[in-house]
Amino acid sequence: MKYSTSPTPSTSASFLSRTASPLPTPVNFSTCQSATSKSYKYLRRFIKFDQMDFEFALWQMIYLFISPQKVYRNFNYRKQTKSQFARDDPAFLVLLVICLCLTSIGFSWVLHLGIGQSIFFLFYVVFVDCILAGMIVATVLWVITNKYMRETCTDSDIEWGYAFDVHLNAFFPPLLLLHFFQLFFYNALISQDWFISRFIGNSFWLLALGYYIYITFLGYNVIPHLKNVRIILAFLPILFLFYVITLIIGWNLSITLMNFYHYRVL
Repeated sequence: MKYSTSPTPSTSASFLSRTASPLPTPVNFSTCQSATSKSYKYLRRFIKFDQMDFEFALWQMIYLFISPQKVYRNFNYRKQTKSQFARDDPAFLVLLVICLCLTSIGFSWVLHLGIGQSIFFLFYVVFVDCILAGMIVATVLWVITNKYMRETCTDSDIEWGYAFDVHLNAFFPPLLLLHFFQLFFYNALISQDWFISRFIGNSFWLLALGYYIYITFLGYNVIPHLKNVRIILAFLPILFLFYVITLIIGWNLSITLMNFYHYRVL
């Protein structure tokens, strides 16, 4: 009596699934760390600079400007290898805070702030504008995506840490546009009462907010079980309409920003 040695279709499919993918075998969800332990591990690495990959974090910052899609491919890779989208390395946040410190020095010089005012301004920008505002935005999008945008209620939840990472990614290009490049044009051009001044200043805002919306869209679009993510892009035409209105009514957004920053530290 002869027995067939050819693999069954299910066996072949199982074999192909293990060999066709170039990625390592995903971590079993049953062995995943809890959210609390992941957060503890992330925070603990803040005091271990030798374990942070600053080179890779710098690569991410550069590509958030020139090709943000490549940055999110890495998040997919992390999901395959570590069963989480969120970063487990705080190097990106550390570099972001360093950038905020450096650009705050330039802002303090443009605003003619004293030493005490400059320190207060720095803490305000880091802990309120970036971290606190980011936590609020991340929480809102985390709730919306988990409650309304998952294809089925059985799909895995979006991690809050990943929602915060999306905010940090989207925050970096506007930071450089509004807190660095804009400063070179502010006193000589943007602060004047001319149409070209309003046009250049408001164009900085258009690019900055456009970057934020687009990178936020990419962050949630990379998650396969989310639906209707393109609704985030609906804010782009609204943003452009607002930009045109500000030019028509003579509202210089950059001057408004400078005045807001100046008077909140007095």
